[in-house]
Amino acid sequence: MEIQGHAAIVTGGASGLGASTAKHLAGQGMKVYAFDLAAGIEQAPAVANVEYLEVNVTDHDSIRGAIRHIADKDEPLRVVVNCAGIGTPGRILSKRGPHDLDQFANVVNVNLLGTFNVMTLGAELISQQEPVDDDGQRGIVINTASVAAFEGQIGQAAYAASKGGVHSLTISAARDLASHGIRVNTVAPGIIETPMMAGITPEFRETLEASVPFPARLGRPDEYAQLVLDLIGHNYINGQTMRMDGALRMGPR
Repeated sequence: MEIQGHAAIVTGGASGLGASTAKHLAGQGMKVYAFDLAAGIEQAPAVANVEYLEVNVTDHDSIRGAIRHIADKDEPLRVVVNCAGIGTPGRILSKRGPHDLDQFANVVNVNLLGTFNVMTLGAELISQQEPVDDDGQRGIVINTASVAAFEGQIGQAAYAASKGGVHSLTISAARDLASHGIRVNTVAPGIIETPMMAGITPEFRETLEASVPFPARLGRPDEYAQLVLDLIGHNYINGQTMRMDGALRMGPR
């Protein structure tokens, strides 16, 4: 799918996977609208063709306002990439008692409901655009799950459940949006070198790297961004969850 001169939404676009994706899409000639919270945007780098919009992915009205802003611009929306997410650890039962329900709900609200919210409203705008090819393709949504969707570790009940939901949503969403010419795929990253990993010790980093069969290192955000570009460019990949993990299979801890 040709993307130069078209628009994209990237959630969590101020840092980590989202920032790298926004930069790569902009480098391919897209106008990118990076959704993030105010605190993240304050720390975000200035990137040509990337416009930061303060959006809470759990707030329907917040997303609606951003979509209206994009709809008023000249570039037609073709791409939505959902990178926004959180991961708060907690065991179902611990010495402190049962898992806090509000904490569990918050993780699901951001990771799963937030993804669904932006996908749905973004797809609505994409569906209003003219097709870009003889197949009737109008655009693509790419969501972000995790290998935890398949091998959730101890303390990852909320995170694994939310990311498992994103994975399970993929084929259903692809089928729902097929009549509108919109493909839906998901990326399930392994251990990626994002700002969340910045505080780990060198010893723990070595342990993490050793757990990855090959290449034995942490994944890079630019590798995620490259996969996003690959999925955009391959018109026959639809309804798939693509693992990006160096053949990692997570153990219980």
